[in-house]
Amino acid sequence: MTSARVSASAEADTRVAVAPRSLRLRVGPTLGCSALLLIAIALGCAIGPISIPPGKAFATVLHSLTGANVGEQLDATEQAILFKIRLPRVALGVLVGGLLAGCGATYQGVFRNPLADPYLLGAASGAGLGAVLAISLGLDASGSPWIPVFAFVGALAAVSLTYAVGASGLGRGTTSLILAGVAVSAFLGAIQTLLLQQNLDQIQQIYSWLLGRLTTVGWGSVLLVLPYAAASLGYMLINRRVLDVMGVGDDEARTLGLNPQRVRVLLVIAASLGTAAAVSASGLIGFVGLVVPHLVRLAFGSSYRSILPLSILAGGALLVLADIAARMVISPGELPIGVVTAFLGAPFFLLILRRSRHE
Repeated sequence: MTSARVSASAEADTRVAVAPRSLRLRVGPTLGCSALLLIAIALGCAIGPISIPPGKAFATVLHSLTGANVGEQLDATEQAILFKIRLPRVALGVLVGGLLAGCGATYQGVFRNPLADPYLLGAASGAGLGAVLAISLGLDASGSPWIPVFAFVGALAAVSLTYAVGASGLGRGTTSLILAGVAVSAFLGAIQTLLLQQNLDQIQQIYSWLLGRLTTVGWGSVLLVLPYAAASLGYMLINRRVLDVMGVGDDEARTLGLNPQRVRVLLVIAASLGTAAAVSASGLIGFVGLVVPHLVRLAFGSSYRSILPLSILAGGALLVLADIAARMVISPGELPIGVVTAFLGAPFFLLILRRSRHE
C-alpha cells in the first residue's frame, strides 16, 4: 500500500512538473474547439426566419466595434435583428453551454466520477427549485437579481445534501453518490410539483422555463448571468491543475500540500454557482455537463488542464448548435432546447453506462 501511494504521489508530481509542456501540446485542440465555437456563433447569427448573410453580419459587427468599413453592411432592419435578438441569444447560449460543460467537468474531477454532472448530483434540481420559488413569489421582473440568488442557494443546498447522504448513510462509493443525487433530485422534484399546483396561474411560464429555452430580447439576461459566469469559470480554470492532483486520491493530495476537503468544498461552491447561473437564465437543459466532458476526454486525454477549458469552448458551441436545431426542426414553431439536448444526450449516457460496465 505504501509503495502504491509513493508511486501515485510521484505520478502527481510528474503531472504538475510537465504542465507547461502539456499546455503547449494542447494548442491544436484549443484552436480546433475555438474554431468550432466561432462557426456555431456565425451560424446562430445567420440562421432564422430572416436569413442574415454572415459576411455582412461580420462587416456590421466590425464597423460597430472599430468603425472600420470592410464590406457591405446590413440594413437597419437586419441590424436590429442581429443586435437585439440573434447576438444576445447566441451569447447567452455560449455562456450557458460553457457553464454547464465546465461545471460538469469540475464535478467529475472533484468526485472522481465520470457520471457526475450538475443534474445527477442534484445541483440543477436545487437551482431549478430556487428559481421556481422566485417566480412563484413574483420576483422574476426584468433585470431582477433574485432568480440567480435563489437558484444559487438551491443548488448549493442540493449538492450539500447529496454529498452528506452519499458520504454518511450510504458509504463513500461513487455509486452511492449517484444514488444519493437521484434521491435528492426526486425529492426536490416533488417540491417543485407542489409549487406548481399552488401557482396554476403561473404554470405556463414555469413549465416553459423548466423545459429549457434561450429566449431573450436585448442583453439583459446576458449581463445578469455574466458576473456569476466569470466568477465560477474563472475559479474553476485557475484550479484545473488541482483536479489532476485530486484524481490520485486524498492521501496523496495531502502529501503534495493540498487540503482535499477545503479544495473540494470550494470547487463544489464554484460549480454550484455556475450551475445556478445557467439554470436561472435558461431553465433546465440536461446532458450538456455529462456529454461534452466525456467527448473531450475521449478525444484529447484525461488531464483536466485540457478537459476543463476545452469543455467550456465545446459546451458553448454545442448549445448554440442545439438552439439552431430547436428553432429549425418545427419552424416557424420552436422546440424547447432541453428536448434537443435530451434527444442527443440520453443515448450517449446509455453508451457511457455500457462502456463502464465492460471496463
